Amino acid sequence: MLENLKVGILGGGQLGGMLIRHAIDLGLSVSVMDKDPNAPCARYSSSFTVGDPKSYEAVLAFGKDLDVITIEMEAVNIEALSELQKQGKKVYPSPDTIKVIQDKYTQKQFLLSHNIPVVPGVAVDGKDDLYKIESKLPGCLKKRRNGYDGYGVMVLKSGADIANAFDEPSVLEELVDIKTEIAVIVARNEHGAVKCYDPVAMVFSDEKFVLEFQVAPAQLEEGLTREAYTLAEKIANSLELVGILAVEMFVTKDNQLLVNELAPRPHNSGHHTIEASTTSQYEQLLRAILGLPLGNTALRFPSYMLNILDTASLASNREAKVQALLDVPGAHLHWYGKKGSRLGRKVGHITITDSSMEGVVVKAETIRKILN
Repeated sequence: MLENLKVGILGGGQLGGMLIRHAIDLGLSVSVMDKDPNAPCARYSSSFTVGDPKSYEAVLAFGKDLDVITIEMEAVNIEALSELQKQGKKVYPSPDTIKVIQDKYTQKQFLLSHNIPVVPGVAVDGKDDLYKIESKLPGCLKKRRNGYDGYGVMVLKSGADIANAFDEPSVLEELVDIKTEIAVIVARNEHGAVKCYDPVAMVFSDEKFVLEFQVAPAQLEEGLTREAYTLAEKIANSLELVGILAVEMFVTKDNQLLVNELAPRPHNSGHHTIEASTTSQYEQLLRAILGLPLGNTALRFPSYMLNILDTASLASNREAKVQALLDVPGAHLHWYGKKGSRLGRKVGHITITDSSMEGVVVKAETIRKILN
């Protein structure tokens, strides 16, 4: 029975918090480990362990009494998860899957080996390598490991920018002339069943590379939508995924799809599924890792998801702004409960739903004015 299963989550941020919310619906017992004692999940689980998910000893100790282990972040100790798997624990996504995706260059090479179109890029060890390939600029430089929410990404326009570049293993990618960025959340269970959510259109900050908002559905041409599904399913099967995977893609000006990045966990681009889809990405993850049938991924109505970043304006007038946000019909607020304040940090998101895309956009503009 589900209530007898002990499920563990490595990472205690907002994604883990939303996963716990859906685990409660299934009567699950959930433990969480995060190195931050004030992580959002600390208040949601009576079984919260302070420990570093990148530590072999901490992960091994955390998992010894669990039945199923999953992640809400990629920065976890693969060797410990492999050992737990040998001990009979179910680890989803598998350590092998996480290992491929943890390193952006390894990820790219894996996709190429399976004939998946990607943004061309070369591996560099640091600034010295960048100076040797200065002729390849302009380009987009990404740290190979531990990048998230725009951290670990920068555009190098010319050789003059190399002095301020990351001096660590990175990938220098070509700048692609894109029309839009999309994402597809794909789920796969241990029986090999695969289901995709509708593609969403994403808009990122030009300065911080943080997702500002996304719109579902992405309103792509039918042929592109089918191709996006095909790519997402092919990647999930090639990885032998058990769980969910966010597949971020570029749509180029000439309507070609290029895979940008993968995330083998709940993802910002799937937050809207809580309100807008028959089965949320969080419930779907639990279904996948527990051997349950995958849920219906149909979009029930159009939606618009807007990230809420910590700003001086929000900090000075938070209560009034939250009151105003909740007064907008069809607005669903998710406040992450993060302690302290740091400008630019994600502190929540708001999902807006309506019977029409036009209605969604009108409400979104109202909310933008409130937040500014």
